[in-house]
Amino acid sequence: MNAADVNLYLVGFMGTGKSTVGRAAAQKLGFTLVDSDHEIERKHGKSIPDIFAQDGEAVFRAMEREFIESGHPPERCVVSCGGGLVVQPGMLPRLKAKGVVVCLHASIGTILERTSRNQHRPLLVAENPEERIRMLYAQREPIYKQSGTVILTDSRPLNDVVGHVLRAWRRDGGDFVRAHKK
Repeated sequence: MNAADVNLYLVGFMGTGKSTVGRAAAQKLGFTLVDSDHEIERKHGKSIPDIFAQDGEAVFRAMEREFIESGHPPERCVVSCGGGLVVQPGMLPRLKAKGVVVCLHASIGTILERTSRNQHRPLLVAENPEERIRMLYAQREPIYKQSGTVILTDSRPLNDVVGHVLRAWRRDGGDFVRAHKK
């Protein structure tokens, strides 16, 4: 594998910009963009909120694991991962075995502002969405910080964030190829 073909996995909490940054990064690289949530919805013929409501979170998490194992191309792909995907036991090492992982980060205030515009987030269907975000964030933050390069998306132009992501991907892509030579 060539370093220029290594997949890029964007992880981070909901509302940090994974889909937006992923779209722009894929375009700049000439890679395919794959959004884990959209692919799961397409494959299973129902929305993430419906999967959570009808089948439960555990079934959804199994669908995410299946997606990472076989639901996307092995190279030349930017994968925008759902916010909880990487925090599942064993998923971070699995992602790192498949490509470069970059974590997008934003402040709680930015996350609250961004997620308030989207009613399709089943984990935020709660009496107090802000309290739920703070709790989930506190649980997930240690894993996000271990994921790879962490890039702050607060109050930064999209091109700056994408540029930083691509610099991290180029740097880490060479390391990935050297570590995975057979």
